[in-house]
Amino acid sequence: MPEATLAVIERQAPGIPEAMRAHSMQFTGRAMLSRAVAGIRGETLIVNLPGSPKAVRETLAYIFPHLLHGIEILTGAVHDCAQG
Repeated sequence: MPEATLAVIERQAPGIPEAMRAHSMQFTGRAMLSRAVAGIRGETLIVNLPGSPKAVRETLAYIFPHLLHGIEILTGAVHDCAQG
């Protein structure tokens, strides 16, 4: 799955999988084995999620509030502070 994501994205968003791994490490050391990838294609944010349903719930609960802001910037729904 990471290879497929890398093949279609235009820009990587490495902070997202880094945050996902850091958060998941609180629950299991196996999180360090994650090969998660996140990136942008056009106005779409693509995020690979963990394999287990429990890990997906934990990870999404952690990243979702932050992703909303990023998606708003990506789609032009809100202006980035640096843009004015």
